[in-house]
Amino acid sequence: MKKITIIGAGFAGLTAVRELRKLDKSVEITLISPVAELHYLPGIIWIPSGRRQREDLVISLDNYFSRMKVKFHQGNVTGLRDGGRVVETDNGEITNDGLIIGSGGRFIKKLPGIERAITPCEGITAAEKIRDRLKEMQGGNIAIGFAGNPKEPSAMRGGPMFEFLFGLDTQLRQEGRRDNFKLTFFSPAPQPGNRLGPKAVKGLLEEMKKRNIDTHLGHKMKGFSETGVTTEGGEFPADLILFMPGMTGNKWFDNSELPRSEGGLIKADAQCRVEGMKNVYVAGDSGSFPGPDWMPKQAHMADLQATAAAKNLLTELDGSTPSETFKVELVCIVDSNSKGMLVSRNEKRALTLPACRMFHWMKRGFEWWYLKQYR
Repeated sequence: MKKITIIGAGFAGLTAVRELRKLDKSVEITLISPVAELHYLPGIIWIPSGRRQREDLVISLDNYFSRMKVKFHQGNVTGLRDGGRVVETDNGEITNDGLIIGSGGRFIKKLPGIERAITPCEGITAAEKIRDRLKEMQGGNIAIGFAGNPKEPSAMRGGPMFEFLFGLDTQLRQEGRRDNFKLTFFSPAPQPGNRLGPKAVKGLLEEMKKRNIDTHLGHKMKGFSETGVTTEGGEFPADLILFMPGMTGNKWFDNSELPRSEGGLIKADAQCRVEGMKNVYVAGDSGSFPGPDWMPKQAHMADLQATAAAKNLLTELDGSTPSETFKVELVCIVDSNSKGMLVSRNEKRALTLPACRMFHWMKRGFEWWYLKQYR
């Protein structure tokens, strides 16, 4: 019986489980994660307004693992050896015939004073901090921004920051408090969100202007202080800072033979194979993949890569040559708590549709549909 280990219980890891089980009912699957839960991070944008609570976004995977006949190994990965055949954790070692890595990325926190900022995509707790801080504030300056990894252009997550920006603006208006706050969006990129396409960038900047949101763009970050945000273009005040830094690889990668890109992610080919390693694949934020410079780090992309990785791993284990590739596609709805802007991009075209209520409800409907399969 073939033994496959999956690292991570996020989008990539769970999609890999589903695809493996669909293709092979007999393969033995072991999944490693600190907890047997899916944390649906796209929904955290609705936590500050109270539309979502923690219990809405944390899904126990016990039933899913039982249905899929998955062995769950609770633990944190600490290293990898023997060409990927042994995964080391703080709760013992797991051997395998094949490995899929879907352990996500790690935010780069080197800027001075970054501990003063909240990084929303670190999880539900971060979104709850934003909610609680907003309740405490009677007014003041809110700064929201993101940066990237200069050595790994794809390793950034800017989309959620636009959603927090527009979502907080909508929330404060609905609460009748918007006039008491000044919102500033900042980024070292002069055209933030350019992965979404030029039309989307124009639409986002026009939306900021319409909502009376200030911008501070095109200046390299220097750090954060008790009074605000400092860049090479100057300093501006902030009582609450939401900042998404660029991403790099997990710390445990250092205790492995995994090949690394200049930006610290795992080097992979178009079939999601880890370069130079047999029966080892990667999907999602952990990997550095060939493709266009706008290729996103988002759940949809992780799902597509995990599907290809699962198919190719089974092919390789059967002694054949893997050939499955993944479609490079960006699909997102930039939500503002009441409306949503649809952005879609592939290698042939980029599409941006103006914000409307229908897209907001589509995003909520997709959440329900996606989580249903794991409940």
